[in-house]
Amino acid sequence: MRINKKDKILFLLVSIFIFMGIGYAYLNANLSITGISNINSAKWDVHFENIQVSTGSVTTVDQEPTIDTNKTNITYNVTLNKPGDYYEFTVDVKNGGTIDAMIESVTSTINNQSSGELPSYLKYSATYIDGIKIENNHILKSGEKETYKVRLEYNADITPEELPKTEESYEISFNPNFIQKTSAAKPIIRSVSFSADSWDTIKQVAQTGNASNYYNIGDTKEIDMGELGTHTVRIANMSTPSECSTEGFSQTACGFVIEFADILTTHAMNSEASNTGGWPASEMRTYLNDTIYNSLPQDLKNAIIETKVISGHNGTESSNYSSTDKLYLLSSHEVWVDIDGDSSKGIDYYDTSYSMTRQLDYYEENNVTSSNYSATIKKYNDSANYWWLRSADLDSSFSFARVSYTGSHDGMSSWGANGVSPAFRIG
Repeated sequence: MRINKKDKILFLLVSIFIFMGIGYAYLNANLSITGISNINSAKWDVHFENIQVSTGSVTTVDQEPTIDTNKTNITYNVTLNKPGDYYEFTVDVKNGGTIDAMIESVTSTINNQSSGELPSYLKYSATYIDGIKIENNHILKSGEKETYKVRLEYNADITPEELPKTEESYEISFNPNFIQKTSAAKPIIRSVSFSADSWDTIKQVAQTGNASNYYNIGDTKEIDMGELGTHTVRIANMSTPSECSTEGFSQTACGFVIEFADILTTHAMNSEASNTGGWPASEMRTYLNDTIYNSLPQDLKNAIIETKVISGHNGTESSNYSSTDKLYLLSSHEVWVDIDGDSSKGIDYYDTSYSMTRQLDYYEENNVTSSNYSATIKKYNDSANYWWLRSADLDSSFSFARVSYTGSHDGMSSWGANGVSPAFRIG
């Protein structure tokens, strides 16, 4: 297909607006009445430097990317002749001053219109060099730099009908506005994927409160637990609905929750047949928050936060149990939305804490109910196995709830060795 039309694209990277900050004062007074006040010098300098045109960019350039004398403005003029052509360059944004800076706002315009849109045959992006979006409040510390990547492309994946009928010209501007750092400043989160990200990055993502912008429910990651082997964890929850703010509500299914997708080992809830004291008094709780926790990589332990855990009792107590844990087992309601087809039974028949927690996003998305539970199956040594929950059976003095090897709700005496598959929160 012969292309006769040309898109002449004028790209303008407009000025970074700079607001001068005052310095910081250092006060020094001797014991006499005379005081000496010293004001340290301060320098504000956020600028562009080091433009590099990427290999493969078109050579039909009327003006190479040029930084102005103030080092805050870049202009260039390029022509894209055919689908698949692109022009790309990188440029460093350097904070050469003594004051930490941050991006107050990011604006883009097309032909001087903030609401303008490019036609389907053009693609444009301005990101950090690793593809991360440039966002408000991103910090640029004194002496540091970030590299931006700007790319304009004639879309190769278009139909003949989408091609321009006349020669077109576009002026595109991208404007990150820097100011002196405030308390709103945030680090740049360089997330690739849940499986590839470091635990420090995952922690930063969790702290945004918008983890769903980065990850998906069910995303998995492998961790090396030394003598316990390598195991898979998955994102079980990222939402924090209003019920999580209810007084006395368990936080075990609120926020960024990760659970083991498999079974680590087998262990008894208690060495004797008793569920007195429920989860807080169980030997399993000690085992998880001691032996299992200490088997985790240090960078993961640094990301785990303490969680308020509400657990059911066996009927001899008047209220549910509360504890604060790093690792915890799930409860009945956090897996199934109902029990035996009747959600009310979760409150007054099996688990007294049923109404004080919620179903995890993972199990909700998999529509886990008392009649649909294949998504709850977990394996130990490649075979489906029973795994413990923290819920004490209301009508028993010695049993805790568990998930059967088929995925259904079940229970067993506390001294039995069943699968251990804990959860934890990141934040």
